[in-house]
Amino acid sequence: MNEPERQIQTDFTNLVDVLRSSVEKFGPRPILGTERNGDFEWVTFTEFGALIDQFRGGLASLGVGAGDAVAVISNNRLEWAVGSHACYSLGAKYVAMYEAQKDAEWQFILKDSGAVTCLVANGDIEARVHALRGELPQLRHVVNFEGPSSEATSYAALMSHGSAHPVSGRIPDPNDVATLIYTSGTTGDPKGVVLTHANLAANVNSLVQIVDVNQDDRSICFLPWAHVFGGCVELNLGLVTGASAAICSDPTKLVEYIPKVKPTILFAVPRVWNGIHAGVTNRIAKGPKPIRWMFDNALTGKRKQRAGEPVSLSEKVAVALGEKILFPKIREGLGGRLRFAISGAAALSRDVGEFMVSLGVDVYEGYGLSETGGGATAQPMDAPRLGSVGKPLPNVRIELDHTVTGATEVEGEVIIYGANVMGGYHNRPAETEKALTPDGGLRTGDLGRFDADGYLYITGRVKELYKLENGRYVAPVPLETQLETSPYVAQAIVTGQNKPHNVALIVPDLEALLNWAQQHGIAGDAETLLTNVRVLELLEGEVEQANQQFKGFEKVVDFVIDTEALTPQNGLLTQTLKPKRRSIMEKYGNDFDSLYPQAGSERPAPRASFIRELRGRAKAG
Repeated sequence: MNEPERQIQTDFTNLVDVLRSSVEKFGPRPILGTERNGDFEWVTFTEFGALIDQFRGGLASLGVGAGDAVAVISNNRLEWAVGSHACYSLGAKYVAMYEAQKDAEWQFILKDSGAVTCLVANGDIEARVHALRGELPQLRHVVNFEGPSSEATSYAALMSHGSAHPVSGRIPDPNDVATLIYTSGTTGDPKGVVLTHANLAANVNSLVQIVDVNQDDRSICFLPWAHVFGGCVELNLGLVTGASAAICSDPTKLVEYIPKVKPTILFAVPRVWNGIHAGVTNRIAKGPKPIRWMFDNALTGKRKQRAGEPVSLSEKVAVALGEKILFPKIREGLGGRLRFAISGAAALSRDVGEFMVSLGVDVYEGYGLSETGGGATAQPMDAPRLGSVGKPLPNVRIELDHTVTGATEVEGEVIIYGANVMGGYHNRPAETEKALTPDGGLRTGDLGRFDADGYLYITGRVKELYKLENGRYVAPVPLETQLETSPYVAQAIVTGQNKPHNVALIVPDLEALLNWAQQHGIAGDAETLLTNVRVLELLEGEVEQANQQFKGFEKVVDFVIDTEALTPQNGLLTQTLKPKRRSIMEKYGNDFDSLYPQAGSERPAPRASFIRELRGRAKAG
């Protein structure tokens, strides 16, 4: 990449100017690709700008104007992106929702935001929204992205009208609201985060100075644009740098898209990297002994090399063989062109980060919230530090409040200052006052610490901290993250409030367990396997391995197993895949309690007794 390519503007004040500048600079280059019949059709920057102009005219014909809220219920698709910028150029605010949300959530957000128009992905959602309109007197129009041109308010009809009756766009004031992003709502109703053009433009200006993305890069947009990481960070960064992206409306198709798109960068959440880690290690485990030896010793050797530790001769040999034979094949499975990846939205396990780097894929972790437009810190690309979330972005300042519950002399609540900090919560003055300090800082609710070089480490959530009966505070998320690095653990929840020690819920990766059982001559379906002593001992060993990273009082002593995944559909995860701990405790509270001895009893926990009984049967057999 030559120097002129990096001369990117860093003084934007609104997203309309971001778009205009990019269309002018990158006109004939592709920006977004949509899969059609197994191949991708690409829209150029110039074509993207023209589509926005058309749809702006269509929306204006419906009476959409400055200050209005336009909602959208859709997975990622070209029309979603067109709709967002058409709204920005009318001075309207965009309010994104997930297709997978319940109708009651749509109704709440439509009503709370005051949406006058709702864009929808298809006819099914259109019918469901129409059924809610009796409670939504302000909602005037529903626009179906897939409706026929004969329907006056379909996307196709509005595009045709806008083409024939163009409407000039307006440059919004920096303080105009660009979007309302509704938080996932782990408890209670979601809150609408008010993000202005100045907020989002500030992140664009900062990120281009830190993240080395250019017009030759290509990504896959599988993170939902309704979430701030995908819809604000990834989409806006690609727009301003001239990068292109294949649109993936279904995240389960990521593996299918990678060989077709051959991305050079990927934006993802830790669950994706955990899945890659588990997939590779499971495949290696099925391979011949020399491959397993090479893989394990090469990873160990590369980790030691990075840490400046002595590397044995056998490890050096394994590293050389791995770089020549094994790692290129693994990278080819990731498309063969991946330069680096950006991880956000949740903490990335250091072990998984080390694993990806050893494969030759640098993973740069960042940190931000909906309330900061998605950005607050990023890893310096010339000096990343695994385990941290990097340093504050340019023009962002971070302080720690050491007076909150669970804080220490080193750790405190992360307080963020900068032009990216939200204007507040929509219609929630009391909650806005709680979230913002008198001098304009955002109370994140996250605990963190700085190292001597100014790198930030997130160590837990203030609200998720709990006390054991010995008075020691525990942050469950780092424990859960470490447990989920096991190829046999799909999900983990840790708890122990007012109890003598921590226990956990383990949702196993059934496919990985079935493969392991087959390799070890153990027959049976999933339910049978989870009563097999050797399988239970395997899971015990995985828990004990994760425990090695933590202090004695933090360790998970016992666990329950359930094969039902935690999902948004069963109400145990939010739409952004964060655990709804209150709901989880309601479902599994009695199971957790059963793991502790009754008062005055010395008997072992029920699961431990069951395993001992199984061992006894095995020996007797």
